[in-house]
Amino acid sequence: MAAISLTWQQVNAWRLSQHCLSQRLKRYDFVEAATRTGGIQAQVMSAAELALGVRTEGLLPQDVQAALWQERTLIKTWAMRATLHLISAADVPLYVAARSLDEPRNWIGYFDYYGITKSQYEAYLAAAPEILGSEPMTRAELADALAQHTGIPELGELMISKGWGTPLKPLAWRGDLCFGPSPGRNVTFVNPKKWIGEWQPVEPYAALQEIVRRYLRAYGPATVETFAQWWGMRLTPARKLFRSMEAELEEVEIEGWPAIALKETLEPLQAHPAGGVVNLLPLFDAYVMGIGRGAEIEPLLPQVNQRLVYRPQGWISAVVLEDGYMKGVWEYTTRGSQTTVQIGLFSPANTALRQGIQAEAHRLGDFLNTEVVLKYEVP
Repeated sequence: MAAISLTWQQVNAWRLSQHCLSQRLKRYDFVEAATRTGGIQAQVMSAAELALGVRTEGLLPQDVQAALWQERTLIKTWAMRATLHLISAADVPLYVAARSLDEPRNWIGYFDYYGITKSQYEAYLAAAPEILGSEPMTRAELADALAQHTGIPELGELMISKGWGTPLKPLAWRGDLCFGPSPGRNVTFVNPKKWIGEWQPVEPYAALQEIVRRYLRAYGPATVETFAQWWGMRLTPARKLFRSMEAELEEVEIEGWPAIALKETLEPLQAHPAGGVVNLLPLFDAYVMGIGRGAEIEPLLPQVNQRLVYRPQGWISAVVLEDGYMKGVWEYTTRGSQTTVQIGLFSPANTALRQGIQAEAHRLGDFLNTEVVLKYEVP
């Protein structure tokens, strides 16, 4: 039986819809964007706020801060690929369960490299959820408490000396640590079970299968390889995972490119959508992170321009998106009451694209509460 044929126009329209980029959410539904995208990457917090803003009508940065630190409906933690993300608090049990099956790093080996034995590492894991509660602790406070509780001063020294937070990641991976509010310059941490409330455990393999469904709804059709890259999973268990779900999946072909779709998405995928959707996506946007890279996205971003988006050291540029195609990169600077938006297109823009960019730039100004000046670089 031949694979179902789809066009890139159909696939792009589906992804834009699922990412709330063609029809934005209402202001107070913005946490749904974190659920539907599978998490908002957040190592640059201003970009994470903007990623929610481009998917929500009328959102302001303070709405995101309130969701994190007052309402506790969003959680900031290390998630996919051991990278900082904002995820819905309601989804934390699902992610913790799914992550328990395939840890991306040899944490024991990492700690051993710094002189922490396996038994000391296990003592560290056991002590942290007892020490951390709903009251925020700075890194120094947590390091000191763990060193005293375990009697292992080297633990405290390691936590303080490694500024990127790597020693804390296995705690986040287990659901024993997430970020807390930081009124000053010092980052703080809390225990998510005490910060958002105890949760019911989820069966790990069922949780990981649900992660696949969510990924394919947002980024599909896709391949096992792109899922494994996005989740931070080894390829062999990822293939086994997809085989376990074969009754729910369907092979498709997107203008010659083989991929896998959820059967439940096939009917809406085959619709004939209208175009004209322009978005200014921020740094590290989920849409750009999740659809893959290299030859498989050549129709959406020619290889010659990929180095301008997927840059060295894992840096992902802010992208000009037109109907799901990456048309350029952009950046902004704010000084006082004025924001300058610099657009670098890969080729000359038609009138519709320029009008779309203008509208998006003004939305950015509303989000930042500044006037906007729009400038173009010569393609």
